[in-house]
Amino acid sequence: MRKIIITSFVTMDGVLQAPGGPTEDPTGGFKWGGWTASYGDEITNQAIGSIMDQPFDLLLGRFTYDIFAAYWPYIKDHPIADKFNKLQKFVVSSKQIDLSWSGSHLITGDVVKGLKELKKQDGPDLLVHGSSKLIQTLLANGLADRLHIWTYPVTTGPGKRLFGESTPAAEWKLQDIKTSGKGVILATYEPAGEIKIGTFITGEVSEAELARRKQIASL
Repeated sequence: MRKIIITSFVTMDGVLQAPGGPTEDPTGGFKWGGWTASYGDEITNQAIGSIMDQPFDLLLGRFTYDIFAAYWPYIKDHPIADKFNKLQKFVVSSKQIDLSWSGSHLITGDVVKGLKELKKQDGPDLLVHGSSKLIQTLLANGLADRLHIWTYPVTTGPGKRLFGESTPAAEWKLQDIKTSGKGVILATYEPAGEIKIGTFITGEVSEAELARRKQIASL
């Protein structure tokens, strides 16, 4: 069975929109496109190289697919372009669309069913980049097997976010963590089941606390 592996570059306040450049995704009036540009260094280069060195296919939302398809096929003599242009691309869309990039396949209709069937197929793991809506669908349906979350020391306020309201409650196990020389936190997580809750309250519950709970319950 294939694994679905998400690599997401996010701001400290959780925004993943347009990390690569100002023209990448200005929707919603987002004006901070390219916020990762000044943070590359040897550690981030080695980390992305390690991810790209493994066999994989791409799994993309329609919006990110359009960005990639308008860029990578036209780049020559670049290791990422060479790899992206040769491998298989699976594109999730709510409607029928034409796919111009060689090796592209559409998943539409019941996309959750299609994603589950794709995972069951033989083949390399599926890497997700960008694709905020797709990521939220994957998380909501328990289809994400690994998260590479790179947190950059910037905040943008508004913008498309990695985690939406549909994100289910869950624990994630930290598998690896590094910090780049420019302050990027590179963390890798895998699912770890349901949240285990507890309490730090000990001893008898005061009348004031009981009153507070009653007041909260009525809100």
